[in-house]
Amino acid sequence: MTHELKKIFQEYGNLRAKGLKTVLASVVALDGSSYRRPGVRMLISEDGTMVGAVSGGCVEKEVLFQAASVFKTDTPKMMTYDGRFRLGCEGILYILIEPFQPTEALLKGFHRSIKTRTPFKILSYYVKEYGEHANIGSLFLFDEKPIPLGAGPDSTERSTYEQTLKPCYKLAIVGGEHDAVKLSKIALEMGWEVSVSVVPSEGKIIADFPGIDELWNVEPQDLPIEKIDDQTALVLMTHSYVKDLKYLHAVKTCKPMYFGLLGPSKRREKLFNEYIDLYPDEDYAFFESIHGPAGINIGAEAPEEIAIAILSEILAVIRNQEPIMLKDKKEGIHN
Repeated sequence: MTHELKKIFQEYGNLRAKGLKTVLASVVALDGSSYRRPGVRMLISEDGTMVGAVSGGCVEKEVLFQAASVFKTDTPKMMTYDGRFRLGCEGILYILIEPFQPTEALLKGFHRSIKTRTPFKILSYYVKEYGEHANIGSLFLFDEKPIPLGAGPDSTERSTYEQTLKPCYKLAIVGGEHDAVKLSKIALEMGWEVSVSVVPSEGKIIADFPGIDELWNVEPQDLPIEKIDDQTALVLMTHSYVKDLKYLHAVKTCKPMYFGLLGPSKRREKLFNEYIDLYPDEDYAFFESIHGPAGINIGAEAPEEIAIAILSEILAVIRNQEPIMLKDKKEGIHN
């Protein structure tokens, strides 16, 4: 959800430059089931611009309507949306709508957390009662230092929704062929930060990978492994056996949340065996963390389909899920 909030802050800067007021709508509680869960947010400007979403599209118009009074009074408001009668979702959403007027201290704290990839918290104080309430609202905590979003909520006799937001998911792609472009494109659509690593002899430039955050144009031994953290998925897809060997050695101490290797299992085993021959005194425990061939079996053939298979496996791994068809799942979708 951090990437959605990042987009909200980015668009807020554009709207503020136009002199437009904005409000923030946050799902803070849920009774039953819904398309999305507490912690999702959307930004609304007084000209009707909406950034983000609190549902699949069915609730947003009502939020826009309810936000009108917040623009007029600058007083936070609670709204409820009962999907049992309108959508068949079997749930009631409780949505906090509040003026979005971040101070310079809050803006700096947020941008610093995004840049340094450090977690932060949001506390939202609310009541499950429709209407305007002067003492509800949210505050952000950077390094445990609270900064209110508005006038400052009163926690007395208020319910609290607490959310810890970790750094944005990042995808580090090692390889610069056309399938890497497809993989980066879909990851960017998911809101992930994307870095691509190539060697200088390939002659690649960042424009070859539209939208990515960084291009690491370095030799394998100079790969910036300090940028591969526990919120990063690493995929090795150079299509070069020699390069893969060098990159494996370069990333041997990395601890990514996912490590994928493109290519068939026979190639993987040959790669591992040659690595052992080249570096007989090293620890090979990291082999166990490598998912190779990368991806789940969905019959993927085209580069775009292979990208979907790889990203699907990444999500399954980082969220501890065993991929199955939802129609075969005995529990709720989000359980």
